[in-house]
Amino acid sequence: MADRIFLAGATGVVGRRLIPLLREAGHEVWGTTRRAEKGDELAKAGAHPVIVDVFDADALSAAVLSARPHVVIHQLTDLPPKLDPAGMEAALPRNARIRDEGTRNLIAAALAAGARRLIAQSIAWTYAPGPEPHGEDDPLKAAAEGPSGVTMRGVISLEEQVLNAAPMEGIVLRYGELYGPRTGSDAPQGTSPLHVDAAAHAALLAIDHGRPGAYNIAEPNAAIATGKAAAELGWRPDFRLPAAAGD
Repeated sequence: MADRIFLAGATGVVGRRLIPLLREAGHEVWGTTRRAEKGDELAKAGAHPVIVDVFDADALSAAVLSARPHVVIHQLTDLPPKLDPAGMEAALPRNARIRDEGTRNLIAAALAAGARRLIAQSIAWTYAPGPEPHGEDDPLKAAAEGPSGVTMRGVISLEEQVLNAAPMEGIVLRYGELYGPRTGSDAPQGTSPLHVDAAAHAALLAIDHGRPGAYNIAEPNAAIATGKAAAELGWRPDFRLPAAAGD
């Protein structure tokens, strides 16, 4: 069934790969960017461009109400191009603010617009030490300090808000370490690697599949369990877009 989709963060690493999947599935897409010059890029990809800052709550609410989406997808981040390690530490507070305040504004707008489901990007390397592989019900590193603590506070805020956004159905996709186009790495990396195309495909599947809750999204590995995503979303880690799509 085709839905009206509001994609927040449409020109990000995952958002760019997600738009062609949404359009191919027949969905009508409203895609956000903060930069007016990216509007043409979104239009060429088949989305309705929405130029808005997630921290402008009134403008965001008006934009979401205008789109009247059935589903809101939260792929917002504030990270350096190609995830450049040199810029990551400075980006952490900005990214945490998006996960906290930005998520709050997006949820308020989605609820006001009557959206039925909210799908949000999180990360999978946040579990507290314990037996591996970690399942989705394992505790997160809530006591982390320093830069890791900044990240964790943002992640925990985002996840709690999304999973408690009733009457919307909240789904959190805990992505592993991304590789592929625009990520800065063409090869798997980290303990729980994930190709950006497979990450985008998980968001597409979550529109119509899966109970509300969190899902680990990564290639098979020893650190986190990924069986729930396969069983409930029908997700597979080897999904790839055709070579020309999402460019």
